[in-house]
Amino acid sequence: MNILKISFMVMLASLIYACQQPKTTQNSTQEQLPHYAAAFDTLIDGKEVKCYQLINKNKMKAVFTNYGGRLVSLLIPTQDTSFVDVVVGFKSIDDYITSTEPYFGATIGRYGNRIAKGKFSIDGVNYQLAINNPPNSLHGGKKGFQYVAWDAKQIDNQTLELSYLSPDMEEGYPGNLAVKVIYKLNDDNELMMQYEASTDKKTVVNLTNHAFFNLNGEGSGDILNHQLQINAKAFTPVDSTLIPTGEIALVKNTPFDFTELTAIGASINLPDEQLKNGKGYDHNYVLQSKPSEKMILAAKVIGNKTSITMEVFTTEPGLQFYSGNFMMGKNIFKSGARDDFRTAFCLETQHFPDAPNQPAFPSTLLKPGELYKTQSKYRFSW
Repeated sequence: MNILKISFMVMLASLIYACQQPKTTQNSTQEQLPHYAAAFDTLIDGKEVKCYQLINKNKMKAVFTNYGGRLVSLLIPTQDTSFVDVVVGFKSIDDYITSTEPYFGATIGRYGNRIAKGKFSIDGVNYQLAINNPPNSLHGGKKGFQYVAWDAKQIDNQTLELSYLSPDMEEGYPGNLAVKVIYKLNDDNELMMQYEASTDKKTVVNLTNHAFFNLNGEGSGDILNHQLQINAKAFTPVDSTLIPTGEIALVKNTPFDFTELTAIGASINLPDEQLKNGKGYDHNYVLQSKPSEKMILAAKVIGNKTSITMEVFTTEPGLQFYSGNFMMGKNIFKSGARDDFRTAFCLETQHFPDAPNQPAFPSTLLKPGELYKTQSKYRFSW
């Protein structure tokens, strides 16, 4: 009898303990995934791919897929219980795989932006990268991080950790590079992005996220009447292939002056050589001379139809402003709208383009024993 009584008490204690434990992250978020989530369930390169959703106490939602480490959707709640999706994206893995624009929402690496002719050298050793944006290498090459299946771990309902081991000489880059990115949607309506990387051989690294935004909502038309402010007095002019010339040019009295809130389209069609080279805005803004330990306010954007406001903070020295100049209307978003010309914009926190070949730019060199670490965030108010 004593043995039976003891066994019963152990079983009862175990049951009480189990009931007191929080539900697993998978169960608590699975019930809330968007209707298209099943279209992301697949295997790529032997790894499981799926959707992950983060939700804060204000009901703001961020939807990711570990294919390319992509931000698929960012939903801002409205007073009538509906949402404004301020990030454009697709409703299936197949749509991302076949898209004519490979970077929608992706985590970019090893090197965000362009490297001239895909060439750089370290300690006298020359390296040749894949040329995927002739005559240059762009956003990591032909199979940059946007095309890999990241290892994913949902820490809790508001935090997603992605990791990837990029092998030595992948896309021509030296060193085995271990990368970790943590996306967190906090209760201050901030989407936090923390990047870390380490290497076993000297290499170059420049990580960022390539979300395409429309603060009026996906499918709401162009972004030319959005009000934009960039806290930078200078930018890096580019040649006809969008490689920086090495000059640091002041924005004052040019179409690149967004030091005060200005409509994106106010000067975009002026007969300016730099606008011609970029087919609009596709330029790096100089926020500071070197990375900072604390995040600084880099930019602010306001949707003209919704008044949704996005502020961009970063520890990075640069910010790439892209006005959707190569959107061609060939892809269909979640909403059924096409990716028409300039219907979204990007603000990519980063080091400068072609920094490995520009000694005057902040260095992107990472050595063994060092930890690459950078933080950015998008803060929303409505």
